[in-house]
Amino acid sequence: MVVKITTLIENDVKDKSVLNNEHGLSFYIQVDDINIIFDTGQSGKFIENANKLNIDLKQTNYVVLSHGHYDHSGGFTRLVKEIGNSFELITGEKFFNCKYKCDGIYYKYIGNNFEKKYLKDSKISAKYINQDIFNISDNIQVFSNFERKTGFEKVNNKFYIKVDNNYETDDFSDEIVLTIQLKEGLLVILGCSHIGVVNILETLIQRTGMPIYGIIGGTHLVEADDLRLNETINYLKEKDIKLIGVSHCTGEKAIEKLKYEFKDKFLNVTTGQTIEIC
Repeated sequence: MVVKITTLIENDVKDKSVLNNEHGLSFYIQVDDINIIFDTGQSGKFIENANKLNIDLKQTNYVVLSHGHYDHSGGFTRLVKEIGNSFELITGEKFFNCKYKCDGIYYKYIGNNFEKKYLKDSKISAKYINQDIFNISDNIQVFSNFERKTGFEKVNNKFYIKVDNNYETDDFSDEIVLTIQLKEGLLVILGCSHIGVVNILETLIQRTGMPIYGIIGGTHLVEADDLRLNETINYLKEKDIKLIGVSHCTGEKAIEKLKYEFKDKFLNVTTGQTIEIC
């Protein structure tokens, strides 16, 4: 099995003269003959990057959207205009929750720019995950319904969903992650890890009985205090994770700390970067 993961767009890029970057995330994942777009950034500029990287998005079999925030789903409608509806969409069951962020005074909408009706009108096949494990293939799974067990990964009180006319704290029950089973363990593709990366990884280990080989994506350590950051690092060390590939919402402080602690196991994943695992 050959795994190839290309970052189509992310917050940072090494050469801005060639590729676009934005606050968002999108990966193109190739596992043998299966091609997956994981998240679509906020604007659709990932499509231009894919063209420059000689990636044919029309070969996509699945689009997986990790959760219903604009910086992970905002480019989806532009993707449909570009490649049509020949793929299957996979999201969490509560993906279309109306999501907001509050600065203490105002509630700002930060959710999706399309609704279920758009999928129906566009004749897009969609699977809304409500089970713990959904199999794309023998080696590729989507997980949801993560258990919250850590005391240091707390619910962020800035994020809300609107239910009728009321705002309720968002527990991110819509969040899903993608895993690829390698001989050495699970390679985990993360969107934002709003639930907490340790909560996510521990849930995966308990459900599969497999070790974690590596993580790639957003860890949402950008607002982590020293306790959460140190406990997360201790956990990653305890599990002897071989690849720490972080991006998007990890934050500069956490990136520097992870780089120092994990050295050659660490990778700052930026726009245009490709990771290959054989």
